[in-house]
Amino acid sequence: MRYIFNFPDIGEGLEEGTILEWYVAKGQAVKAGQALVNMETDKVVTDIPSPKSGTIVAIYGSVGETIRVGSPLVEIEIEGVSGADAVVEAKAPLTVPIDEGGAGVVGTMELAASNALLAASDEGSSKPKAEEKTPSKVLATPLARAMARDLNIDINKLSGTGPSGRVTKEDIQKAVESKSPTVAHKKTETFTQTFSGDEVTYEPLSQIRKAIAKNMLNSKQNTAHMTLFEEVEISELMRIREKLKPKFSDKNTKLTYLPFIVKAIVQALKAHRQLNSQMDMENDRMVFKNRYNIAVAVDTPEGLVVPVIKDADRLSILQIAQKIAELSDKARDRKLSMDDMKDGTFTITNYGSIGGVFATPVINYPQAGILGIGRIVTKPIVKGDQIVVGHVLPLSLSVDHRIVDGGEASRFINQVMEYLSNPVLMLVE
Repeated sequence: MRYIFNFPDIGEGLEEGTILEWYVAKGQAVKAGQALVNMETDKVVTDIPSPKSGTIVAIYGSVGETIRVGSPLVEIEIEGVSGADAVVEAKAPLTVPIDEGGAGVVGTMELAASNALLAASDEGSSKPKAEEKTPSKVLATPLARAMARDLNIDINKLSGTGPSGRVTKEDIQKAVESKSPTVAHKKTETFTQTFSGDEVTYEPLSQIRKAIAKNMLNSKQNTAHMTLFEEVEISELMRIREKLKPKFSDKNTKLTYLPFIVKAIVQALKAHRQLNSQMDMENDRMVFKNRYNIAVAVDTPEGLVVPVIKDADRLSILQIAQKIAELSDKARDRKLSMDDMKDGTFTITNYGSIGGVFATPVINYPQAGILGIGRIVTKPIVKGDQIVVGHVLPLSLSVDHRIVDGGEASRFINQVMEYLSNPVLMLVE
């Protein structure tokens, strides 16, 4: 029995992935759970395991090629299974336990599909039978069928160049090129400017960059952005941080201001639940989150990723600092798992660590708010009747104005500022 393994959806909303490395070759024996290929998705880089034990008889896609979810990755010949047993084997859902080990696939995956079974045939032979009539449905590779479907090509009208007239992906590509320019360049029809010579350098979009573009546009189209700008004087927080730094250093942990900011946000969210919610328009209801999972934007060479500190309300300042360091290292090494990236309820973006002061952060949809942290600035401030040197932290709070009114947004950021200016109050509560 020959089994077609399609690229599975390993995360929320995953649509495609790029092949980084094949671990197997045609003719190689594999076992269920063995890594087949290393894929880059819009969230993680992960290994895709084999759902069955058998022999690899076909591989679809080369390194650097983008594969859509549901499109074939490999065909596996499973020995000793035929007849009714083959139908049961193909249709039965199979879950493969995954050892994370830095990969992004967590838990189990549903791997079977309705077209998983390829009946035994001689269509790969060079000479068709003499009595064989022209089939009503053209022979084609699974990858060619997927491409034809995505590009709106009638595959039954094509003449294949593969064995026995099988339509291949090259045949689909030629069919696309022979169509009108409007159809052939459907994906780039909005980009009309052309360059020549050394005017530009072209580089393919990475999965992360494509995801950032899609998510940013999705957020701007589906939320009503409103941004508040504030400044908070944090001399007392600086004093406490300097006092605690040696203790944290003894535990091999670097203490920044971010753990205090995470703690302040969590405390404020408990009093302002609109900021820890999302709107469910399809069911005409609000969804208020009972967990406080703080997403922290991390700048990496490949692009911005947003891992999540789960249940931050249950963590101490030390534990939050350790979690931030762990997630940041994993992000820069491209070792974040899907579990590291999901279920965030509120987001922080710290552009101040690079040098920015104020910004208008884009909401991490469908969350209700995001807090931008700017660079600490030394400036004169008034304390009592005196002008003294102050250490001012700029804050930029963007909220979904459909969910959060201006007054509630102001009350929330005022409470965050109160905790940051008087951190003992935050730690006591």
